[in-house]
Amino acid sequence: MKHLIVNADDFGLTEGVNAGIVQAFEQGIVRSTSLMVRQSAAEQAAQYARTHPELGVGLHLDLWESISEGDDWRRLYQHCAEHSAAIFVELRAQFARFVDLVGRAPDHLDSHQHVHRVEPVASAVHALALETGLPLRDASGVRYVGDFYGQDERGQSWPACLSVDALLSMIDALPDGWTEFGCHPGIVADDDPLGGTMYRVERNVEVRTLCDPRITARLARGDVQLMRWSDFRMTDRG
Repeated sequence: MKHLIVNADDFGLTEGVNAGIVQAFEQGIVRSTSLMVRQSAAEQAAQYARTHPELGVGLHLDLWESISEGDDWRRLYQHCAEHSAAIFVELRAQFARFVDLVGRAPDHLDSHQHVHRVEPVASAVHALALETGLPLRDASGVRYVGDFYGQDERGQSWPACLSVDALLSMIDALPDGWTEFGCHPGIVADDDPLGGTMYRVERNVEVRTLCDPRITARLARGDVQLMRWSDFRMTDRG
């Protein structure tokens, strides 16, 4: 059997992002999301999560965001200093904040801009995963696929990556076992800067594709089962 977790990152970033994730859950194939507890719409997102327990919710660890400016990168915001002790304190604070907001522990851990993949963050996040017993993206036996993303690493738009055909091809190429597709849906006006983040109007395209009836029809064949991280944790693989 092919088990697929479609996880929407950035829950809580803005009300528009929340709306897009909710639509992709209620009308599309999203079954899992991850919450940014430090962002402006976190309480709204948490309220929805509390009343919709069928939506899996993890913790989107949010330490900083960097944006491309030509050949350079600029730090848009930063929640803690870049050394291991400060990072671990912030990670634990965000975990506690998640529990306060949602009323339960997250079902998995991942991170904004995948900062958990490199030091000085990686060791601290792995320590938190060990302490909490939670699965961590890239490190828990679930294959991560990030190809459903509408920009390159410098913020240049790649709309073809968000097409229905592209997503269908990703589904058709799934191996047996557990896979996570990352996504970033949102309902965003063309002139909405989302606090300066580079990924803006592509979020609207993601919503349309994730909710497209051709995608749901493909999954209705039955060879791919939509899952949540909590389902993975209930298996002997977790």
